Amino acid sequence: MPARRTRTRTRTCPCFARSLHRAATRGFTLIEVMIVVAIVAILASVALPAYTAYLQRAKVPAGLDALQSYFTRMEQRFQDSGSYTVAGAGGPACAVAVPTGVQNYTITCAVAGTGYTATATGTGPLAGYSYTINAAGTRVTTAHPKGAPAGNCWSIRGVSCDA
Repeated sequence: MPARRTRTRTRTCPCFARSLHRAATRGFTLIEVMIVVAIVAILASVALPAYTAYLQRAKVPAGLDALQSYFTRMEQRFQDSGSYTVAGAGGPACAVAVPTGVQNYTITCAVAGTGYTATATGTGPLAGYSYTINAAGTRVTTAHPKGAPAGNCWSIRGVSCDA
């Protein structure tokens, strides 16, 4: 008679199966959720100021474009008539009308001797920004919330001339 083979069965412990089931349905602990919230808060505290500064800097070029366009129109006027000014009721005035409707800026022009100086002054969210250009084409940042650069340039970031 042949020898009987006995099979050994491997049984899973019922307590192990229950612990897997319990871990899967349990969810996150309070400390895990608090750690995730703290990490998100730290990231937001760094990212939000950088993002708002980026949005504000993105609004600056509209005024600079308007000033450059005005400078070009004034130069065309000078080539045509030999003067940047016209006779006005209160004395000489800039010959070309300043642009209106420039978002977040008020553009003005002032006669200075035989030349002129055009200024873009920030309004609303860009209050505190001010840029000028004169008849010689000299660009100057006259006011910036972070400080105007010492050189003759238009600075979007402030303190130093943008490259």
